[in-house]
Amino acid sequence: MTDTVNTNTHTDIKRLPWIERHIPEEFRPYAYLARLDRPIGIWLLLLPGWWGIVLASGGFFGMSLYAWLVFILFGIGAIVMRAAGCVINDLWDRDLDKKVERTKERPLAAGTVNAKQAMSFLAGLLTAGLLILLSMNRLTVILGIMTIPLIIAYPLMKRLTWWPQAFLGITFNFGALMGYSAISGSIGISSLLLYLGGICWTLGYDTVYAHQDKEDDALAGIKSTALLFGSESGKWVKRFYELTTLLLVFAVLLTSGGLWTTILVLMASSHLLWQITEWNPKDSASSLKIFRSNRDFGLLILLALGFGNY
Repeated sequence: MTDTVNTNTHTDIKRLPWIERHIPEEFRPYAYLARLDRPIGIWLLLLPGWWGIVLASGGFFGMSLYAWLVFILFGIGAIVMRAAGCVINDLWDRDLDKKVERTKERPLAAGTVNAKQAMSFLAGLLTAGLLILLSMNRLTVILGIMTIPLIIAYPLMKRLTWWPQAFLGITFNFGALMGYSAISGSIGISSLLLYLGGICWTLGYDTVYAHQDKEDDALAGIKSTALLFGSESGKWVKRFYELTTLLLVFAVLLTSGGLWTTILVLMASSHLLWQITEWNPKDSASSLKIFRSNRDFGLLILLALGFGNY
């Protein structure tokens, strides 16, 4: 049984049965605007935050009741803030999205939601995110507020630089610092290494993702590392993934992680090797498959950090 009502490979809108059946028709465009049909973005935003929480706690078995509460709140916050980021992105890109086959059916580009409605929706999302953030300690609140300008500015980067993937990494992985600070009340070297590792990870997987739209992006004047690296993309993704592994290992070692934790992280990182081996940059379906598989890598790292010895 398929998990979507339509299988149109030319659009990133997936008409999921639970959205079509259980959300009133007038609210469905907002569900698609928030990308609820494609939760991979929620996972990629959430997992670095969960890494930070678990690392600061010394693994799952060191987590207090408060740490588990923060863990849950980060899950809710990721859903809300990923939705907010999508709305901001689509407000900036509604004219560009009309020119790209994969994105032309997004609600703002297609006109099923107008800019005023999207702004009202965004205000509600940001309010919900702020309420969650205010339940954290002061440092975490400050870090959370620092992400807002980054979220707003990110859609501009594809117009200004060949490295929008780097800016996405800087933005998306702030959760690593926030998760760590929410538990420890500080930013240590370990959390900074975790953050840098997340940035390198994002540079890799978002370069893979950008290969789906290379031709359309070039015609629309959108910049990306996929276009910058061209035929060398495979080598660059491999380098980014190698740096990801190295930085995660050092983050563990500087948190008094033992040999077992290091081995688990290296085992989890073998998933990145699989990605590099399996990815065909010339095949859009392959790029999407490899990109989506990064949820599994993130979960494997979470398990490695959670069941390690500290």
